Amino acid sequence: MGFIMVVVLIDMMSIGLIIPVLPALVGTFTGSAADQTFWYGAVTLSFAVATFLSAPILGGLSDLFGRRPILLLGFCGLALNFFATALATALWMLIAARFVGGAMQANAAVAQAYVADVSAPVDRARRFGLLGAMFGIGYTLGPVMGGVLGDIDLRLPFFVAGSLALLNTLYGAFVLPESLAADKRQPFQWKRANPVTALKGLTQLRGVGPLVWVVGLAGLAQFTMHMSWVLYTTFKFGWGPAENGWSLFTVGVMAAIVQGGLMKQLLKRFSARRLAALGLVSSTFCYLAWGLATQGWMMIVIVVANLFGFTTVAALQSLISNAADEREQGRTMGAVASLNSVTGVLAPVIGPALLLAVAGRPPGDAWLGLPFFFCAVLQGLAAFVAIRHFMRHRGSPTTAAAAP
Repeated sequence: MGFIMVVVLIDMMSIGLIIPVLPALVGTFTGSAADQTFWYGAVTLSFAVATFLSAPILGGLSDLFGRRPILLLGFCGLALNFFATALATALWMLIAARFVGGAMQANAAVAQAYVADVSAPVDRARRFGLLGAMFGIGYTLGPVMGGVLGDIDLRLPFFVAGSLALLNTLYGAFVLPESLAADKRQPFQWKRANPVTALKGLTQLRGVGPLVWVVGLAGLAQFTMHMSWVLYTTFKFGWGPAENGWSLFTVGVMAAIVQGGLMKQLLKRFSARRLAALGLVSSTFCYLAWGLATQGWMMIVIVVANLFGFTTVAALQSLISNAADEREQGRTMGAVASLNSVTGVLAPVIGPALLLAVAGRPPGDAWLGLPFFFCAVLQGLAAFVAIRHFMRHRGSPTTAAAAP
């Protein structure tokens, strides 16, 4: 766990660096807020489409060759993506760079499979929480650094992010051990690695079924929020890269505190199912509150209040991982990543479209929160489906318990 946590931390720092500045970089190639919104959606969409197509393939390859080589491939892909983005002189170059980076990047799915390899089923909810904490710390440090560096030069964060990705490649090559034993490896089959078949396989896991819809709806809400956050706070509150960086810093701190510190204690009091349900309900109200916020400081307060929301992903991942065969953790986590990528494909279309519909409204107008109202509806539906499913399968053994 120590090795993979360092890998994920550096990986997420490199990704977090570009969050506050990518919309602004796209804006240097456009002449209006509407064009900036449209092309930011196109740039993000290219990454999501590539990840959707490649995640099950890379996950399946990790079941055959092991996690380590696929992680190294992902780090190289990220480095290429960041450096190419930094050097881009036209919009089509940004889109091409993001597509190549997305095709080679399945780090999150393979890292989750790595955790499943080294964890007993009863430990997975807590350890997925630890992994989520590293995501959170990476998002804590990355956006703040990106905001500060972006105030110096918009392209500087991309060069730093690429350097971090190369650092991770060296760390993985010389330090990171392989987690998948040779006797647990699974032959690769193209038929099972395509994203449609992989998603179908998820629905057939015992005790999972409707949770696929929950992951999809919640993922679409989360990605739409990510797509809308920077432009929304810019339009409504007049925030720049620094303010957005600090707001994402707060998200990262909360993720680290809850998933890295409180998760173990929460799992002693609540089952993984209960945490998933509480988190979904909490996040529903959180999205609604973000959309209704009238002052920038309220965005930060709402993030802090959404404590249970930071437990949802780890709880759902543990339920799905425990339902999958030990030999197919890579393909299973790849399918989850592919499902998230489907939402990542839709969000760059939906989020900018909703913002575009209200972009002409004055700062502070309540309708600027339209993307977050949409997220609240999606998250509410996810909560309804999850709670209904859990009530129908109260005795199922897929519920992950806390480690003693």
